[in-house]
Amino acid sequence: MTKINALRFGAVSENTVHLCVDMQRMFAGPTDWQMPWLPRVLPNIIAISEVRPSHTIFTRFIPAKEPGAGSGMWKHYYERWHMMTIDRLGQGLIDLVPELARFVPPGRVFDKYVYSPWTGSTLHLDLQNAGIDTLIITGGETDVCVLSTVLGAIDWGFRVILVTDALCSSADETHDAMMDIYLNRFGEQVETVTMATLFEDWPAARGRGLASS
Repeated sequence: MTKINALRFGAVSENTVHLCVDMQRMFAGPTDWQMPWLPRVLPNIIAISEVRPSHTIFTRFIPAKEPGAGSGMWKHYYERWHMMTIDRLGQGLIDLVPELARFVPPGRVFDKYVYSPWTGSTLHLDLQNAGIDTLIITGGETDVCVLSTVLGAIDWGFRVILVTDALCSSADETHDAMMDIYLNRFGEQVETVTMATLFEDWPAARGRGLASS
């Protein structure tokens, strides 16, 4: 088994949370931030969420309310992406895609206003206080919000399991480049595996049918 497809630190423990990044309607539909192959990975994310819905957290990236809102470079950002503000999109498009929204509750939704869910939040304390030491990370974008999520998880000392066929981006080239970086620059802190490999070494998932990977 190759390095990119092995759980090098053993089976997935009970102290694990599935952290699904920004699988929202505004990234699934025909917007300027659409991730065209989100539908391709969605069945795998659903299958992972089904294993332990109560141990699943879905993050949502919340855009500014109106063009030019925000401080510093975020103001410039929302001038550039004025069409992606809530006033232009409508409130409904920030929701999770319906296929994942059905897991809440018992799954939780965690809103964030920047790329990282760790900035200005108590997420790491909530997880650590609950005895969580491992994060299974899925979602999008591989090279933006997933990257921020992974780096923060590394900094806080979590075991990070990145599911390669449950990630998506809007750009194939940077997705592929980022996967290479996860493997070759963060190889000691990020385990990159397919969903099939994850399920083989995750006791809670044994006996479940797999989506195509």
